[in-house]
Amino acid sequence: MKTVKQLLESKGYEVTTISPDMSVFEAMQLMATRNIGALLVLDAGSKLVGIVTERDYARKMYMQNKFAKDVPVTEIMTRQVVYVRPDQTNEDCMALITEKRVRHLPVLENDRVIGIVSIGDLVKDTISEQEFIIYQLENYIHHG
Repeated sequence: MKTVKQLLESKGYEVTTISPDMSVFEAMQLMATRNIGALLVLDAGSKLVGIVTERDYARKMYMQNKFAKDVPVTEIMTRQVVYVRPDQTNEDCMALITEKRVRHLPVLENDRVIGIVSIGDLVKDTISEQEFIIYQLENYIHHG
């Protein structure tokens, strides 16, 4: 089973972030431009203070009764962020995602954000791993 670190090495360490005082409109614009579903919210000291997702927008913005340009990210972001460490496994991540009902897991090392993995990344990696095992078994059967 791959570790989060190995997964990040193959997919990349790029993380798109936003500051808590930027507007929800700017957050949605950034997500649309980058074709992603979540932004990590970092304070001025690059400390993780939250995560804002399309789901946060869908579930919390309509209750604001304000325009997205007038609402800071801090008002709709999720503050209790579920995260993983680089040494955890794909299996650990899948269990967390299922248990906590989240779709994105920031990766923290020494309290510093070094990456993010999504449910899509984890599923893609799992399928790839299973395809490799099937290939090896077919090879063994045919040439064993």
